Amino acid sequence: MGKIFLGVNNEFIRHEDKSFEYAVKMAADIGYEYCEPMVHLGRELLSEAGYFHSVSMYDDPLRIKAACEKAGIKLSGLSAHTPLTKPEIGVEYLKQAIRFAAECGAPVVNTDEGPKQPWTTEEEDFTLMRYTLKEASLLAEKRGIFIGIEPHQQYSKSPEGLDRIFKLVKSPAIGINFDTGNSYLAGEDPIRWLEKVKDRLVHLHAKDISIQQSKDERGKVTGTPVGCACGEGVIDWKAVIKVCKKAKRDIVFSVECGTVEQARKSLAFLRKLI
Repeated sequence: MGKIFLGVNNEFIRHEDKSFEYAVKMAADIGYEYCEPMVHLGRELLSEAGYFHSVSMYDDPLRIKAACEKAGIKLSGLSAHTPLTKPEIGVEYLKQAIRFAAECGAPVVNTDEGPKQPWTTEEEDFTLMRYTLKEASLLAEKRGIFIGIEPHQQYSKSPEGLDRIFKLVKSPAIGINFDTGNSYLAGEDPIRWLEKVKDRLVHLHAKDISIQQSKDERGKVTGTPVGCACGEGVIDWKAVIKVCKKAKRDIVFSVECGTVEQARKSLAFLRKLI
């Protein structure tokens, strides 16, 4: 049976205009045991200047490892979202993220199918996704890294769509990074869906959705970058925890919220329940 640990996606620091190292230290100071950094290819001005938390995969992956060790926090995974439907981007991005994760010590690389080309058919998109996932899985298997596919875009917005993507490539490296908030906003029952994927779960984005956002967007969008503080929205966290305790693997709840204060509230709330 799975154990549950608490982490935070570094997006909680986005509006603080601070560096990756600041985000890691803040996550540890709040009391989280794990964090989930975001990575990117190339060079990005705000990150280079220390005003944004994302890390370039041109940097030394030991930078991530050293910062986490200094702060006394572990890695739950890397936020490495890239469009699986665009192999000219997704293949090399995912392969680099997997190599980067293996060296810095992150067990999971999280992604989704991404926005599709406006001119491709659904059949073509699934062929393209299969190619991308196959190439990535060959590297991931050798390094013991999981690829966590997240419900977030046009095809993964339903249980059937996510299953279809998951089944494109038969590989022990491919699993599910379930997002409680995205699944709810897509109009699905997140608890029923989570029960369906619990045996394939490798990571979980703990995202709550405010009542106002629920009224404004449910059934109209397939996801959202961050949610409100866990416990202040519509997600039934007792039910989420109950399902995850039946998972085959230990699971990190990586809280996805938009502010430091929301990260503090989320940790306090989830700690009491777990």
